[in-house]
Amino acid sequence: MIQIQNLTKVFKKPIRKEGVLGMLKTLFSTKYEEIVAVNDINLDIADGEIVGYIGSNGAGKSTTIKMMCGILTPSSGKVLIDGVEPYRYRRKVASKIGVVFGQKTQLWWDIPLIESFKVLKEIYQISDADYRERMDFLCDTLGIRDFLNQAVRTLSLGQRMRADLAAAWLHNPSILFLDEPTIGLDVLVKQRIREAIKAMNAKYNTTVILTTHDMQDIEDLCSRIVLIEKGVIIYDGPLAEIKHRFGDLRTLTVNPKVEYVVDELNTFGGKLTYLQQESNLLLKFNAEELSMEHVIDYVFHTLKTADLKVSEITIEDVVRNILEEQEA
Repeated sequence: MIQIQNLTKVFKKPIRKEGVLGMLKTLFSTKYEEIVAVNDINLDIADGEIVGYIGSNGAGKSTTIKMMCGILTPSSGKVLIDGVEPYRYRRKVASKIGVVFGQKTQLWWDIPLIESFKVLKEIYQISDADYRERMDFLCDTLGIRDFLNQAVRTLSLGQRMRADLAAAWLHNPSILFLDEPTIGLDVLVKQRIREAIKAMNAKYNTTVILTTHDMQDIEDLCSRIVLIEKGVIIYDGPLAEIKHRFGDLRTLTVNPKVEYVVDELNTFGGKLTYLQQESNLLLKFNAEELSMEHVIDYVFHTLKTADLKVSEITIEDVVRNILEEQEA
């Protein structure tokens, strides 16, 4: 179980001045600007949960994850992993956690992938029987068997991310921290990683804390989400409630082939709003209130467009809507 109590992290940033002289003065200056990355948050995560820890860029997600892993020490408050503070007893906690950072790897760059796994086997003192059982499971679930003998530097981004997930899970941690694990990946690889995470959770009751900007990751994996903004948790609850509050918001981006006047376009009784963006026109609506089929049919016949793009509500949209609610 993870317990976070009044957790705060403040970074001190030197106040820099312009030019070479300003840079030299900074070296001897005692003036600092304090940046509050995480501000007095409280959170409990039970064993076996898959929790989406989301927010906009710079909200404090990665800083919280690093404190939970023991990489950073809190300015105040505490994190407890099964009753132990990870930044004080890193070796004791390391065997219980696995971590995947989307743009970093724990694999050895110039040796075959299978050799990296063998090194991790020795580091975590995994028995031969457990190692074989887990490798079979990971190879089947993540589809990494075909490139086990390739050097890590020769792997594609999708292959490396699957390999990183396997490496993080090889010692069967009770808690898995995934920081943007699907960033930059194609649709098929993303789906494979999601299925692997669900399989691990179902078979071994692994607790998963997932940070992502991909709402599809959240919808496929998480029943609970924690939303952080400017270092403060502004929502903690079921995903279904968020969807109930904001609906199935969609944005349709089209490039009209005929001239039009926005004010003369059909708003379907006020259920559809328009926004001009350079040569494109953005149509925003709630798919629970207005049929997408009707909107697309109207766009084809009225605006004569051949190209369109449909996108769902983003993390930034969710954050903005919640903040607007709070201000109201």
